[in-house]
Amino acid sequence: MTIMLVEIYDAFKEAKVSDDTARKAAEAIAAYDDRFAKIDRHLMLMQWQLGAIAVLLLPSLWLLLRVASKVGALG
Repeated sequence: MTIMLVEIYDAFKEAKVSDDTARKAAEAIAAYDDRFAKIDRHLMLMQWQLGAIAVLLLPSLWLLLRVASKVGALG
């Protein structure tokens, strides 16, 4: 089932575009809108993943540097 933006369909109909063409154009625009929404969700997920990596990585890096400085590996 394809979602159609009613406002776009109505605008095409008001511009005297045929019913079939108006419907296909509105569905195509709705498909692009859906693709952008999916991209936004994926970007938000990536931001959360990067945040989680930073939360896990920074304490480990701090501990590694602390141990390395006590051992004398840093000079």
